[in-house]
Amino acid sequence: MPETTDISEMSFETALAELEKIVSELESGNVALEQSIALYERGDALRAHCDARLKEAQLKVEKIVLGGDGALAAESADLD
Repeated sequence: MPETTDISEMSFETALAELEKIVSELESGNVALEQSIALYERGDALRAHCDARLKEAQLKVEKIVLGGDGALAAESADLD
């Protein structure tokens, strides 16, 4: 059965580890249909959480640029 830990409380690393475990279980083919569906739903929620955490991290990233006067400066990264 899937874990019951609240996904919104998970770190990226914890959520990713659980997602990898779910993928492994589903790939094994040794899971009953009902459990497969529950695992898939949990996995999809974990994937969405990991995606959101990555996007949050990307928004915090800054890039260092060389200005026209040769000075280094930091500016928000253009991620699109």
